[in-house]
Amino acid sequence: MRMTARLALFGTSIALVATATGATAAQAEDGGAGNITIDKVVVNGGKPIVVGTTATVYAKVTVTASDDSGIKENTYISAFGPTPNYDQIWFDEGEITCAEVSATTSTCTGTLTFDPQGGSAINGNTAAATWRLSTLVSAHDFDYIHRDAATTFKVQRASKLTVNASPEPVKKGKTITVTGKLSRANWETSTYAGYSNQPVKLQFRKKGSSTYTTVKTIKSNSTGALKTTVTAATDGYFRYSFAGTATTPAVSAAGDFVDVR
Repeated sequence: MRMTARLALFGTSIALVATATGATAAQAEDGGAGNITIDKVVVNGGKPIVVGTTATVYAKVTVTASDDSGIKENTYISAFGPTPNYDQIWFDEGEITCAEVSATTSTCTGTLTFDPQGGSAINGNTAAATWRLSTLVSAHDFDYIHRDAATTFKVQRASKLTVNASPEPVKKGKTITVTGKLSRANWETSTYAGYSNQPVKLQFRKKGSSTYTTVKTIKSNSTGALKTTVTAATDGYFRYSFAGTATTPAVSAAGDFVDVR
């Protein structure tokens, strides 16, 4: 979080004060003056922002706005998750640039930063949630528009899924044991931890085929571990597949080949 204190006044007093590290900003209500409009806001190409345990993730934001006098600037872009998860960028600090689409319309672009080590935006696992994006845009004729929730987007904890089918090779009709583990990023410990009590599909792809079919659905245990058995029938690949949740993206393990003899 940037240790910045600011006050922006446009027409009928829109104010935003960004406090020191770890604090969220006190945001103004929706407001504006004149005929300026915000036409479109897109975060990360419309996809959830998925963050692991170490690498910082950068998410592009575009704000398209129109006014008959043309767009002067996109003063700030603020992203709010559950307190205290927050990030903000500013036009006058060079973090937002605006490009004309036409004489009346511009698209302004900036980048939000999501650091799982707590340096920016993410302060614990509560950051895995639906965030709102606030922004203020002004025109050359002093028209302005502020939206406290111009759009929403998801931040998710990266997921991993493993699989192992054994024995290999195996005789037809014998039992195959398929184990694995579902885990996801824990931003408070910087490790991947088991994701418990989640439905996971065991899927099979016959050798020579490109399509997986679901054999059964099981649930991960208290440590995220997965284990089930099937009867060996033909050569092919077993994998586990997880559909995802609001806070964790879908993931499928790479197929594990079993030679049935």
